[in-house]
Amino acid sequence: MMSDTSPLRGYATVNCWAAEHVAARSWYAELLGIEPYFERPGYCAFRIGEHQAELGIVDSSYAPAAAKPGPGGEIIYWHVDDVNATFERLLAMGATQYEPPTQCGAGFFTASVVGPFGNILGIMYNRHTWTSVLDPSRLRGGNERAHGCWRSTVSGWRSTTCTSCSAAR
Repeated sequence: MMSDTSPLRGYATVNCWAAEHVAARSWYAELLGIEPYFERPGYCAFRIGEHQAELGIVDSSYAPAAAKPGPGGEIIYWHVDDVNATFERLLAMGATQYEPPTQCGAGFFTASVVGPFGNILGIMYNRHTWTSVLDPSRLRGGNERAHGCWRSTVSGWRSTTCTSCSAAR
């Protein structure tokens, strides 16, 4: 039986390093259409989306000593309504392509860019997960996620056929 408790309960903050902190703060404020909710010299944080995820912009002088310059490491993918439109907007704002818009399965699209301050920004649309998070009425019986694509069982998640889009998952 799987444990109901994970030592990782969700991320606290996604930090992006920027040598030009003030310029990066302005770029992200324009991209997000909001001002930071918290600021101090060398750091600002935005609350994003329905879950108020935190995105921190940190002066790179505070980066860990082992941090290497340039893009690398994990990619955090942010949910968007339209991958292509968001990707084009990011390019128009000075980002460069890292991963072109790619269909990874039925109703699942990803892309990523390197922002003007060297951080990778991933974007994704997945009708099989995000719609249920935002609209609980799409959950049937309380344990289904994303209109039936995945159902919770005692042993974990098992694959089913999506009743909404007929995609085998």
